[in-house]
Amino acid sequence: MNRREFFAVTGLGLAWPMAAVGRAERPRSGHIDKPNIIFILADDLGYGDVSCYGQKRFATPHIDRLAAEGLRWTQHYAGATVCAPSRCSLMTGLHGGHAYIRGNREVQPEGQAPLEAEAVTVAEGLRRAGYVTGGFGKWGLGPVGSEGDPNRQGFDEWFGYNCQRQAHSYYPDHLWYNDRKVVLDGNRNGGQETYAHDLIAEKALAFIRRHKDRPFFCYVPFTIPHAAMQVPEDSLARFRGKWPEPAVTGGHYARQEAPRAAFAAMVTRMDADVGRILDLLAELGIDENTLVMFTSDNGPHKEGGHDPDFFDSNGPLRGYKRDLYEGGIRVPFVARWPGRIKPGRVTDHQAAFWDFLPTAWELAGIELPEDIDGISYVPTLLGGEQRSHEYLYWEFHEQGKKQAVRMGDWKAVHLVAADRFELYNLAEDPAETRNVAEQHPQIAARMRRIMRQAHRPSTLFPMPFDAEGG
Repeated sequence: MNRREFFAVTGLGLAWPMAAVGRAERPRSGHIDKPNIIFILADDLGYGDVSCYGQKRFATPHIDRLAAEGLRWTQHYAGATVCAPSRCSLMTGLHGGHAYIRGNREVQPEGQAPLEAEAVTVAEGLRRAGYVTGGFGKWGLGPVGSEGDPNRQGFDEWFGYNCQRQAHSYYPDHLWYNDRKVVLDGNRNGGQETYAHDLIAEKALAFIRRHKDRPFFCYVPFTIPHAAMQVPEDSLARFRGKWPEPAVTGGHYARQEAPRAAFAAMVTRMDADVGRILDLLAELGIDENTLVMFTSDNGPHKEGGHDPDFFDSNGPLRGYKRDLYEGGIRVPFVARWPGRIKPGRVTDHQAAFWDFLPTAWELAGIELPEDIDGISYVPTLLGGEQRSHEYLYWEFHEQGKKQAVRMGDWKAVHLVAADRFELYNLAEDPAETRNVAEQHPQIAARMRRIMRQAHRPSTLFPMPFDAEGG
């Protein structure tokens, strides 16, 4: 039974607690209000790019506040190592071997390959459970008017970039408000073009203020710090001249003459908007009924003049965006819910983007169908007994295709075109420097079997071995 059939048969199956996965202890009062859910997603922010994860070049006090007043994960993973498939896993609760969108695939003139009409997203379930749903930022899962349009995938309101390619610039000529193109040509703010991130942040704040009296889901996929290193002077001035800058050369993305200063300015500007969201929740008196989460869609990039090594953007990990080593997929993740999440906690629970849908649906009192890869981490949030994954799985459809599996402390990476198989013990070697596949042939063989079993053949994103029966 797929998820749409499940909805039709069960009428959404509202209940608390959820029977399907990740059971949390029932509150002593016997009742829990449906919390507001705010999910803030940075774009290409590395594991080491915020100060509560070790960033030394600049500070992110508001993201740090989320961690200090809530829960910080040390082993949380994105859905993929690039944008679209990572967001597909987040929205649908499926890992990359089962998800419909498994790579960045462009659609002209504007957009990416759309989610299938049969998809049921986290937003769609929450809306049916009585939530008002809004998204503000970058979509990348289907053009306006397609079956992947966010308004057709559960969002009452959408503002921002529909297309990832358009989001390479922070000064675009248009954004989208639902199906209406908002033309930005000629818009001026103090003599400068309008910075799209600022418009997106304002729309998210307005949504929260407007819907403070009913349960809401506010999805905020900011574009910072993706691609072009562009930021207004009022943020750049703080860091200009602080560090030597690399030579600026040509490239696909617009270049900032001071990319190091611009990167720090961009991340701290976004951090300030996280603080504005927290301040607004307190002002509206809804702080204690609002779960706020912050993470990134994949590891750090090397585009637009950005120098991730200078900032130690991947922290102690190996790899960057487009790698399936830890630096490409392990991401910062913090969650705050006053009165529910005990402050200052740290967890090493292994979770991934496909766990967000069952988590959000459990909090909303929605039962789950069986065809889902995620496990709710509500027990981890609330301090209960947590069910763990047998394994986590990723695949990547560029650079000759790659697969990866995390199983306990073991991590395997398969470079498909080269048929190179690597095995690492992350407990002993978190930087993945020593391939121990030959020393542990039985574990390596098991990981190879998982890679075949976890991959469901796809016509859009095939693997070379699909013809062999998966």
